Amino acid sequence: MTETSPPKKPIGQFGLFWRRLRRNRLAVAGMLIIAAIVLVSLLAPHIAPYDPLKQNYRALLAPMSGQHWFGCDQVGRDIFSRIVHGAGITLRIGVLAILIGMAAGIGLGLLGGYYGGLMDICVVYLTDILLAFPGLLLALAVIAIFGPGITSVILACSFSSIPQFIRVTRGVVLAEKEKDYVTAARAIGERHTAIMMRYILPNCVAPLVVLVSLRMAVIILIASGLSFLGFGAQPPSPEWGAMLSEGRAYLQTAPHIAIFPGLAIMTVVLAFNLLGDGLRDALDPRMKI
Repeated sequence: MTETSPPKKPIGQFGLFWRRLRRNRLAVAGMLIIAAIVLVSLLAPHIAPYDPLKQNYRALLAPMSGQHWFGCDQVGRDIFSRIVHGAGITLRIGVLAILIGMAAGIGLGLLGGYYGGLMDICVVYLTDILLAFPGLLLALAVIAIFGPGITSVILACSFSSIPQFIRVTRGVVLAEKEKDYVTAARAIGERHTAIMMRYILPNCVAPLVVLVSLRMAVIILIASGLSFLGFGAQPPSPEWGAMLSEGRAYLQTAPHIAIFPGLAIMTVVLAFNLLGDGLRDALDPRMKI
């Protein structure tokens, strides 16, 4: 008698998602780059060979060498050490801005989409008002109120992210609240808050995960642009946008001062975009393995 092989265990939703994501090489590359940047930001004091704020007037505008891998800036600070420490600042701005924008956007999207009526009208009007302003212009308006600094940049980036989270959450809620499981939950006496949090919100996770990854790229660009213009992190902070702004005056004599912060910004933004595209494809139920 021939032995029959045991039946294979069915693949769960997470298994399907991971298999799809794993087969997207660009998404995996983006995920690895992000993981490496997070690790660098956590171990910055141990990785950076020099103090990012210490000036060395013997190494003014020093080119790349064995002692200074990325060279030195106009006051002799090691650029590699500053980029390593600046990774933590950039990620902190992005994460805090995403958390604030996500909390406000998801809350308003849930309330407007679930209750409808006047509540939904107010949420839609607020979203339209915020979307009427370009992201950078809205960020500049927030900074004009609160003044320059990293805290103002975080608030500015979070404000620009709120309408995107409102639209995604509200769209999912409008589709889900009419389904049978929500009607059944109401019939057995579930409270509205429980229905939103326990039944509807979990169905918003997939599109929100994709939006978080893509918005991180946009927020990093906005934050770097504000610092480049002088409204964000102030010198001598090793924030990448501020470093890029300091290096623009030396593009001909010492281009490495601006090249490496620019490459750092480009790499992080590209990594989040690649991961976001991969997550969108992996979480799409129409995709086949």
